Amino acid sequence: MKVLITGDEGFVGREFRRQLPGFAEVTGVDIKSGSDCREWFKWHNDRFDLVIHLAAIVGGRMKIEGAPIGVATDLAIDADFWQWVMRTQPGRVVYFSSSAAYPTFLQVHGSEWRLAESDINLAHVATPDATYGWVKLTGEVLADYVRDAGIPVHVFRPFSGYGTDQDLDYPFPSFIARGLRKDDPFDVWGDGTQVRDFIHIRDVVRAVFAAIEQDYQQPLNLGTGVATSFNELAELVMVEAGYRGAIRHLGDRPVGCHFRVADVTEMRKVYEPEIDLREGVQMALRGVV
Repeated sequence: MKVLITGDEGFVGREFRRQLPGFAEVTGVDIKSGSDCREWFKWHNDRFDLVIHLAAIVGGRMKIEGAPIGVATDLAIDADFWQWVMRTQPGRVVYFSSSAAYPTFLQVHGSEWRLAESDINLAHVATPDATYGWVKLTGEVLADYVRDAGIPVHVFRPFSGYGTDQDLDYPFPSFIARGLRKDDPFDVWGDGTQVRDFIHIRDVVRAVFAAIEQDYQQPLNLGTGVATSFNELAELVMVEAGYRGAIRHLGDRPVGCHFRVADVTEMRKVYEPEIDLREGVQMALRGVV
């Protein structure tokens, strides 16, 4: 089985490499290794059995809010990718969209709305989360055209994926680093009441493979349905690290939407997450990938 992973050296790409079967012939394209995927798409015409498209300019909330034009480059990456797919006709495509594609008006303070796949209507689009959300919505539209051309495409909307070897641009690994240092006070951006749905990266990748095996081609949330505030995550990390410190809220930092949690009704038809947040924190504190 020939597999292409764009962005294979990133957090998600590394986990896909770990979980792919040993007989897979894997090609990776990543700017970190000096291979620009947009240039690669121009010159390579090999046909792959499975293509996992993860390449994107990312960098957490600071990048999403602080560099919207830079993030917009992802539009060009995805456009070049879908044109390459149409040219080379791979056997199957995995496209990572994002929970950022969901309408922000459903995620405001006071809301406890769990986001269902049907909350995105590509015929009547509501405002998503910043430039990154618009990029992912556009990618989903293009995925529909490619699917209509007869190429199987699986679209996933991951929520707050986390794991031990995640970049410090994201909340979870930053919290783990503070816990390992036993920071007191323990810094949390905003007032800490903003809520996320944390899903371990192992479960993200296992869910993708389960959906492929079952040929589930509708957009699919990847989450747990469990609502956790950043204050709660900070408390959990400190407890598991063996201390209790004060939480210091940094009101000048970006916080994003207030309540972002998945409705996992559809996901449970294909996969049930196995690692809860406490276990994930314990694994990260021990350095277990």
